[in-house]
Amino acid sequence: MAAGSRRHRAFIGSFTAAGGPGIAVADVDPGTGALTVTGGLGQLPDPSYLALSPDGGMLYAVSETAEGAVAAFRVGRDKPEPAGPPVPVEGSGPTHLAVYDGHVLTANYGSGSVTAVPLRPDGTLAARPSGVLRHIGAGPHDRRQRGPHAHQVQADPTGRWAVSIDLGTDSVRVCELDAGVPVLHREVALRPGSGPRHLVFHPDGEHAYVVNELTPTVTVCRWDAGSGNLKPVAEVALLPGAPAGDAYASGIVVSPDGRFVWAATRGEDVLSVLAVQDDTLRLVGTVPCGGHWPRALAHHEGFLYVANERSGDVSWFAVDEAAGLPRRDGSVELAAASCVVFG
Repeated sequence: MAAGSRRHRAFIGSFTAAGGPGIAVADVDPGTGALTVTGGLGQLPDPSYLALSPDGGMLYAVSETAEGAVAAFRVGRDKPEPAGPPVPVEGSGPTHLAVYDGHVLTANYGSGSVTAVPLRPDGTLAARPSGVLRHIGAGPHDRRQRGPHAHQVQADPTGRWAVSIDLGTDSVRVCELDAGVPVLHREVALRPGSGPRHLVFHPDGEHAYVVNELTPTVTVCRWDAGSGNLKPVAEVALLPGAPAGDAYASGIVVSPDGRFVWAATRGEDVLSVLAVQDDTLRLVGTVPCGGHWPRALAHHEGFLYVANERSGDVSWFAVDEAAGLPRRDGSVELAAASCVVFG
């Protein structure tokens, strides 16, 4: 590596209960996008989702277990080092987390709640949560929507609001913190039975896209950061026809230039390419995801990465800038891979 050049690294989460190594660390070749796993740590059970602090000095991970916890790690030259014991989140099955307003927020799928854990000045976690917002409601799906299931939480582009996406209640909640306690500002209903899973904001800060797990579609929304209001305006299919079998949408990302949206569908095991057109999207086509059961997507330096959970690999794709179509260039084996973040 040339003197003064920046080291590109990826941090990969996985399910230890399914044979995953925990948190893996990989070097990234900036020219080819290739990943080379260099090590990791496996003390935390089921670190299925990861997030970096804004300065990249800390890595946070959920422990997606029945008890539910979040942990912090210092990012060193070789591998992350634990920065204190895991903190219980007072919720079960946390699937996602985000840094927001001096706290780490977790979305707890099993209990249908969002937990706030304060951050100390050095980026480590406080010993206990400062508050929990418990979702209420259900949906029409007789098995998956008997109660709330918070699947994702993240800050909006302004950093003023946090949004939580709930698969069980077919809704998105816009929240803020009051003395460290998450409080509901507005709940936005989506189509009953759609099963929203993840949301991503467009670079313009005025649109957002919600990928729906139970019916593989994307709901296009307008976002008003001033009032904290999300307004659904269109719903677009991720597949060109009816699914051949099981089809559960999962990850979604927007290209940095805002021209394309990519989404993954498990079962069909494809990536959908959608062109952005004002208040809607147009399906350009689909390509194989490079493995089986694509759980999460990430975009980094012109490459698209897919964590294929059941085939146990992370695949990377070069992207055609004109058409947005990904071309698989390689993969690295990693059992029960669940997410990829870059820092």
